[in-house]
Amino acid sequence: MTHEEHHEAKTLGIGKAIAVLTSGGDAQGMNAAVRAVVRVGIYTGARVFFVHEGYQGLVDGGDNIQEATWESVSMMLQLGGTVIGSARCKDFREREGRLRAAHNLVKRGITNLCVIGGDGSLTGADTFRSEWGDLLSDLQKSGKITAEEATKSSYLNIVGLVGSIDNDFCGTDMTIGTDSALHRIIEIVDAITTTAQSHQRTFVLEVMGRHCGYLALVTSLSCGADWVFIPECPPDDDWEEHLCRRLSETRNRGSRLNIIIVAEGAIDKQGKPITSEDIKNLVVKRLGYDTRVTVLGHVQRGGTPSAFDRILGSRMGVEAVMALLEGTPDTPACVVSLSGNQAVRLPLMECVQVTKDVTRAMDERRFDEAMKLRGRSFMNNWEVYKLLAHVRPPKSKSGLHTVAVMNVGAPAAGMNAAVRSTVRIGLIQGNRVLVVHDGFEGLAKGQIEEAGWSYVGGWTGQGGSKLGTKRTLPKKSFEQISANITKFNIQGLVIIGGFEAYTGGLELMEGRKQYDELCIPFVVIPATVSNNVPGSDFSVGADTALNTICMTCDRIKQSAAGTKRRVFIIETMGGYCGYLATMAGLAAGADAAYIFEEPFTIRDLQVNVEHLVQKMKTTVKRGLVLRNEKCNENYTTDFIFNLYSEEGKGIFDSRKNVLGHMQQGGSPTPFDRNFATKMGAKAMNWMSGKIKESYRNGRIFANTPDSGCVLGMRKRALLFQPVTELQEQTDFEHRIPKEQWWLKLRPILKILAKYEIDLDTSEHAHLEHITRKRSGEANI
Repeated sequence: MTHEEHHEAKTLGIGKAIAVLTSGGDAQGMNAAVRAVVRVGIYTGARVFFVHEGYQGLVDGGDNIQEATWESVSMMLQLGGTVIGSARCKDFREREGRLRAAHNLVKRGITNLCVIGGDGSLTGADTFRSEWGDLLSDLQKSGKITAEEATKSSYLNIVGLVGSIDNDFCGTDMTIGTDSALHRIIEIVDAITTTAQSHQRTFVLEVMGRHCGYLALVTSLSCGADWVFIPECPPDDDWEEHLCRRLSETRNRGSRLNIIIVAEGAIDKQGKPITSEDIKNLVVKRLGYDTRVTVLGHVQRGGTPSAFDRILGSRMGVEAVMALLEGTPDTPACVVSLSGNQAVRLPLMECVQVTKDVTRAMDERRFDEAMKLRGRSFMNNWEVYKLLAHVRPPKSKSGLHTVAVMNVGAPAAGMNAAVRSTVRIGLIQGNRVLVVHDGFEGLAKGQIEEAGWSYVGGWTGQGGSKLGTKRTLPKKSFEQISANITKFNIQGLVIIGGFEAYTGGLELMEGRKQYDELCIPFVVIPATVSNNVPGSDFSVGADTALNTICMTCDRIKQSAAGTKRRVFIIETMGGYCGYLATMAGLAAGADAAYIFEEPFTIRDLQVNVEHLVQKMKTTVKRGLVLRNEKCNENYTTDFIFNLYSEEGKGIFDSRKNVLGHMQQGGSPTPFDRNFATKMGAKAMNWMSGKIKESYRNGRIFANTPDSGCVLGMRKRALLFQPVTELQEQTDFEHRIPKEQWWLKLRPILKILAKYEIDLDTSEHAHLEHITRKRSGEANI
């Protein structure tokens, strides 16, 4: 990449104007996107305008279209909904309305439009663009605009960001607002679970999703529901029998509650609606259970956006500005979306078409096709749900193979969800499943017991590690471990944990040379708040920790906004890995995030102090600085605090907070529950196959590199990677992978905090096509 390209981003927008609007139903995270569009637009030299009240504001013009400043988007990040307002707009559907809208844009010299909304809003934007030429000639004919104005605004660029809590847009893994809506739903499900257990009740919960069952499906996976009704996959004709049998089986196994999740658009095979009241009446009539209905309604749209949605909105906003400013009359209108952890650009109308195809397939009762069009991630969720909720574990006690599950390292939220799905999928496959307490230490001491189906009941939503976890490595106890593997006839190991789980795996591989007993397949599921396990972009527990840090930063910012002229220095966990500090910095709107991976000197610290001094002269009189716990052994949190206190004398006060172990606690977020559940299921499926492959002369003997793997999420898929192959990719001294994908998000953090730095535009997404994407989609 050339040096010129580096500086191009800063001048890309000079002489251009961008308007940003939010339309249709509101979604948490829209504000993060608006903030990013405004700040990155200003950074490139463009003028940016807010359009208040969606398309209605575009049609009405006047004060609805206002120029935005850097400060006008301050403190927006943590607010739900959309600050610039949204409205359903009839006028824009008529050509007359679009004519007025075009007039308002041309008069202000705006030729770039960023639309944040659902598929309806985006389709409207595309229509507007295709008519632009005709609209201009009409305006010119009627003398409303001059020939010069028409030439200046000869074409309109449009980029869409999908903001919709339903996640109903094809072509993007996650739409802005979906994760936050899941947060709201799960908070409520957790609360209802406690009361349902007290009274042995059955609860029917209705969640949003008229045409899309995503929220319902992920909720049911995240709370271990007994049943879910979604529009894409209606139940079989005898579903009433099946449901009642399923509920009474759950009760007979000792469970005190039943939870049924219903999407508001649920239907049967004939297309007739299945309502939550219908289900309640059925359960009361046939089983006589005390049954209650809770309709969640607009609660799901409310509240503060989750860390994921803030980062998603911010990343999409940056990408949207780039796509607009690089646009030509020939580039099709595109949507910026997320695939795995990659930002991609897709042609807007292709996505809208596939989204419409799903609805049409459902209307015509081609349900299998509707499921396929939703993409592989949706199908995977459905498969795991069906296995966990609808398959009966075999009655026989003999047990096909014996697999042991354990936790290693520090506790992380979501570990229990991973244990639960591993145990249950194992039982469904007919295996005998053992649980090991206290990590490798427990394996050596024989703290091992058999787990039945109900052993892991209700574990999905519980934080920490119920099996107990230790950082001890296996090497020094190989004798005892080998003896216990033989004694309990363990034929495979599922190790759920952090960096120690990975290094422990490497030690087990090494130990195979001396001990035949260690020649059994094992798989590591990364679970640590630090997200530092090689071979995976994400680890179970990191999302929960990120949300905890975010919530604390929001509260601290609020305090700072009240007192004015105050800078907070916050220390996060993560060992040497700067993931938490960087991502929390993006999500909480920090001024700087100090991490080990990006070395800094005293000069950098001086620049940061100077930057805050300048900031105190604006209307935003507060600062937030994050520091990873091991970013530098000499520039400690105290050192940075003392430096800031000295240099800021008379200009700002400093305060410091060390967040500590609260980052390892708490109830897991929906992402961590869902991710852990799917990782557990995938690990157990792999394990059963590997044990069969390793069968030699009546016993298990696994001695190939691919029989000891890390299961990780890489870009768009879940992959099994031999631990020995990951060795070259690891910096063992600092316990981090040598290459980390999130480092390329750091420039965004700095630009959004108003640093004059170069944005590397070489990493940008190119236009892809949705059909190709379907097949290679994220496999989680």
